[in-house]
Amino acid sequence: MSDALKHECGIALVRLLKPLEYYKEKYGTAFYGIQKMYLMMEKQHNRGQDGAGFASIKLDVEPGERYISRVRSNHAQPIQDVFKQINERINEEMTTHPEYANDVAKQKANIPYIGELFLGHVRYGTFGKNSIESVHPFLRQSNWMHRNLILAGNFNMTNVKELFENLVELGQHPKEMADTVTVMEKIGHFLDKEVMQLYQDCKTEGYSKREASPVIADRLDIAKILARSAKNLDGGYAMAGLLGHGDAFVFRDPAGIRPAYFYQDDEVVVVASERPVIQTVFNVPFESVQEIEPGNALIIKKNGKVSMEQILEPTVKKACSFERIYFSRGSDAEIYQERKNLGKLILPAVLESIDSDTDNTVFSYIPNTAETSFYGLVEAAQDFLNQRKNNYILKNRDTLTAETLQELLAVKIRTEKVAIKDAKLRTFITEDSSRDDLVAHVYDVTYGVIKPTDNLVIIDDSIVRGTTLKMSIIKMMDRLNPKRIVIVSSAPQIRYPDCYGIDMAKLEGLVAFRAALALLKERNLYHIVDEIYAKCKAQENYIDSDVVNYVTAIYDQFTPEEVSAKIAEMLSSPEINAEVKIIFQKVEDLHIACPKNLGDWYFTGDYPTPGGNRVVNRAFMNFYEGKDARAY
Repeated sequence: MSDALKHECGIALVRLLKPLEYYKEKYGTAFYGIQKMYLMMEKQHNRGQDGAGFASIKLDVEPGERYISRVRSNHAQPIQDVFKQINERINEEMTTHPEYANDVAKQKANIPYIGELFLGHVRYGTFGKNSIESVHPFLRQSNWMHRNLILAGNFNMTNVKELFENLVELGQHPKEMADTVTVMEKIGHFLDKEVMQLYQDCKTEGYSKREASPVIADRLDIAKILARSAKNLDGGYAMAGLLGHGDAFVFRDPAGIRPAYFYQDDEVVVVASERPVIQTVFNVPFESVQEIEPGNALIIKKNGKVSMEQILEPTVKKACSFERIYFSRGSDAEIYQERKNLGKLILPAVLESIDSDTDNTVFSYIPNTAETSFYGLVEAAQDFLNQRKNNYILKNRDTLTAETLQELLAVKIRTEKVAIKDAKLRTFITEDSSRDDLVAHVYDVTYGVIKPTDNLVIIDDSIVRGTTLKMSIIKMMDRLNPKRIVIVSSAPQIRYPDCYGIDMAKLEGLVAFRAALALLKERNLYHIVDEIYAKCKAQENYIDSDVVNYVTAIYDQFTPEEVSAKIAEMLSSPEINAEVKIIFQKVEDLHIACPKNLGDWYFTGDYPTPGGNRVVNRAFMNFYEGKDARAY
């Protein structure tokens, strides 16, 4: 994605099912769990670089011994900083106490972070400031072991205000109105109630207060607590939680918007936001890693029992398609093929844009994350060229000479690496006039590979704001003096804000929205904007389930091709000599390429939860009223 876009978060959970001595004997260290957590978090660093956090729980410790450890960082390299702190603390203890070296029991009793249950998180901030207080995991503390709650997640709630008010009605006094805090406190409320009810039951049955503790741990019904807590949640989420005594859970939203995968054997239970992370770190095949189903929670009891429980009734599955287009690493076998298919499916539109003149066309890609789609595009183009060769041979088989045949077979699809991002270049000046000149030099170009008669086709993952295209990429490509520049987006036009974890909260930031507004002005249809605002304003106090997304009417007057043409015009400038065209993937072809991830609300306005319609209307009202504010 050429436009910088913060998105998603990543979770990692490891539960060791054997005593720590087992891992010391088999793998040479009782820090096996910590090492695996480092790898799982590092291999998800693409999902969040604003902050990272790690928490661990020791099972079956004596009263007075510390059993929860947590470390968080919002440094420039947060994962490395987290594990630097962990390693320094471990090394300090091992140096001071060499007698711990081969004594796992002493290591567990005296060294922080070593334990049987671990939770990690990498964060991109989409709600709230990037302070250390915003970094997961969050911790809700209590002297009752069972009431300690550690929570981390990849989520965004559309109805934070409602959730906050629910807590106030319960008599709580939340410290801030943020989705993580409100979700944690809601789970914590029902956890407290369940623990107290179980304590009363134990008391009635004749257990002493101390005897009741392990009974409560065994009887605690995590699924029941989650079901009561999740009643009013509206958003996309994969949230992971640890309880102080050793229970753990990972809970996914009913539409499956946010991803979560798990693996289990007789040694470990593992959860991550991406399948290849588990495959690589634990060296297991694709089919061994399963998806946590929408509306379900993977529950790991303190005794090691693992179950999958339905918490909420699943809705129509609308897993985020941006996971497949861009966010998740392309090393997943399915995602790799899907991205290639995105490139293949857009070839017909590309051929139309270059008048099927592949002989005078160079294909390339920007940025590196578009490389897989590029492979698919080139493969499809090569198939087209081969078919053209076949047709020529069949038509001229009686007069074809060896020399002509050799010339024909020598013709290939031309591919070049025409743009290289200068990773060291940073826009350190904030003044707009100065920053624009720096942005224009983010990419270097490869000179001498393009002829003045050539079309230059560049594929990108998606086009969000178009800023980098306008200020850098198109200008740099034009320096190569091509006849025509064709920018190809493997994703459809992004027309609506996201509210489930991707940092696209403002409509006016989307180039497709700005293009539609420009078309309305040109055609004397701008009154439609006023009409939409009136309809949105009239719904301002409706309950979410009654709200209609009226913003879709912005695009009803135009074909996708008309919007694309206007985007191309807006992103070009008078000094550009080449003809500029911009092509977007069709939504229908996106669904063909990514059949398991049909979430497309940012392209279609079809939000999978009621809160989405409220958010898009609020975003439109903010735009209309000139408010520079988030819609959720």
